[in-house]
Amino acid sequence: MARTAPVPLPRPVVDGAPTLRLERRLLRDGISRLAAMDEVGRGSPAGPAYVGVIVVDSSTGPAPTGVRDSKLISPAVRQALVPAIEMWAVDRAIGESSPAEVDRFGVTAALRLAGRRALARLVVRPDLVLLDGSHDWLSSPDHDVLDGSHTNAGWTTPVVTKVKADRSCASVAAASVIAKVARDAVMTGLAEEFPGYGWETNKGYGTADHLDALRRLGPTPHHRVSWRLPEPI
Repeated sequence: MARTAPVPLPRPVVDGAPTLRLERRLLRDGISRLAAMDEVGRGSPAGPAYVGVIVVDSSTGPAPTGVRDSKLISPAVRQALVPAIEMWAVDRAIGESSPAEVDRFGVTAALRLAGRRALARLVVRPDLVLLDGSHDWLSSPDHDVLDGSHTNAGWTTPVVTKVKADRSCASVAAASVIAKVARDAVMTGLAEEFPGYGWETNKGYGTADHLDALRRLGPTPHHRVSWRLPEPI
């Protein structure tokens, strides 16, 4: 499958709330619909990896008040923002990959799988994808561990990357919010099924209480067993 090389963009100077400045610049350059994408759960030893995608176009107005990188706002604020983001975006979707898929394919390919699933759930097809960070994990490498049974092999939408786009680009920040809220809800639900790991608060990340529980209780089916998890006591 043909690859489109990512276009790294300059490191932003973050001052206050994220804006649509970059998105509007890209839309003026002949792009009709821009998909902004961000991931959550990459570094978590338990739970799925989630990718949120927000589509904007030239008619999209300023983001809802309070939209920030999901790591910078409280759970209550994130939850309250979701309905406003859903009304504001031209389209939006969320994709996921399971812990078993992270174990099987590796975390980068699992993020690619989650991102492709999010894109496949959009009603409108974007002309360009804006990724947070400096690495294009969405486009297929020359030798991809994912075949056509796991992702749409004909997908060729170009990608641009932007370091700390979740801090400076409102659409990417909004994508991080919807992904974070969705993943947190999953982990809170799993906490009831697998008590003792503190997932209702740590959401599967490698906090001290979570790692201590792994030593005492061992891994669950929702842990990424290919990772270097603490040995049971």
